[in-house]
Amino acid sequence: MTTVSTYVRVSRLEEPLFRRRLSAGRAPEPTTTHRLDVASDTKPQKKQQSALAYNFGIPALPWINGRDLAGEVIQVSDGCSRLRVGDIVLVPSTDYRDMRKAAFQEYAVATHFNAARIPPTGNIHASASLGVAFVAAALALGVSFGLDFGRIQRCPGPDLPGILLQIDRKELPTDITDECYRSSSKAERITPGDWLAIWGASTTTGYITLQLAKLAGLKVICVADVARHGAKLLDAGADLLVDRHDTARAAEIIRGVTKERLRYAIDIVGKDTATLLQQTLDSAVHEDGSHAHLLGLTGLPKERDSRIVYHTVPIKLFHTSPAVGEAMVTWLEELLQTETIRLPEIILADGGLEGINASLEALRQGKASGKRIVMNLRR
Repeated sequence: MTTVSTYVRVSRLEEPLFRRRLSAGRAPEPTTTHRLDVASDTKPQKKQQSALAYNFGIPALPWINGRDLAGEVIQVSDGCSRLRVGDIVLVPSTDYRDMRKAAFQEYAVATHFNAARIPPTGNIHASASLGVAFVAAALALGVSFGLDFGRIQRCPGPDLPGILLQIDRKELPTDITDECYRSSSKAERITPGDWLAIWGASTTTGYITLQLAKLAGLKVICVADVARHGAKLLDAGADLLVDRHDTARAAEIIRGVTKERLRYAIDIVGKDTATLLQQTLDSAVHEDGSHAHLLGLTGLPKERDSRIVYHTVPIKLFHTSPAVGEAMVTWLEELLQTETIRLPEIILADGGLEGINASLEALRQGKASGKRIVMNLRR
């Protein structure tokens, strides 16, 4: 999951929802941007083809894309005490249906509980690439698998299942409610010492998932191109590296090392590898009623085992629940401040907004494996 991120100026942070205003006291009006979509000079049919090529979810055309950004806060709403004008923040833009929050524009908006301050000593450009990967990793582990980040010693985080139990279910989007509570029971929650397998560990999301899992005391198996990415994954704490090129052998190794007792696995590649991971899980229902759990970020097996619990990341929880969103970004601020988390590798690209198409083409050609391309809009 390598994507293009941007460093921009964030125009307004409001709570709990936005109105689009360029300055206090003025009527709402749109912000003028340059290059509103990935294929702005093509016909609608060509635009749709481009969107499909990059697997973008586009509700309508024309549209503005971009999910990760960092920038300077130039205006805040009344009552927003955590953020101030002049703060440098990173913003994971998970609300893809609101193009005011998209990254590929000179100005963007963000809710206060979805913006994390970057410390003065931090790498702004690398931080720009961190957001959505961190959100996906934290929600996968903390909500879908029920991991309690509060038990981490070095830099404790939130107990997301505990926060969810304090929220009225009716306040959550109906399509993610079941996912949010599926692993809330003690028997289903992943705990320190448990094995976790990650297929696609060299992706940015996999890399962040590995780090959060190790902070929480899990034993992590990383499936990746070991020759290209093994050293980085070992440095981040991987307990076992499994090369992805021989998939049958990879599944066999996972089963052998875990003695066929693996209960938690995350796939970041696709349905085929999720199916392979499914075969490595202990599908037996235990005496305490607990199950094996498989989460797919980009797809799940077509043929499923009724004894396994299947998950998708409830990504919209981040931008629809202020309690969850703020708990996550304040923890992320601490992780950055204490340098507890390693930032993704990046390629810093020139060309501003006009250079985004070229960067997307580089991604399509596989020229940025395991890295993020960051566009500096001031260059």
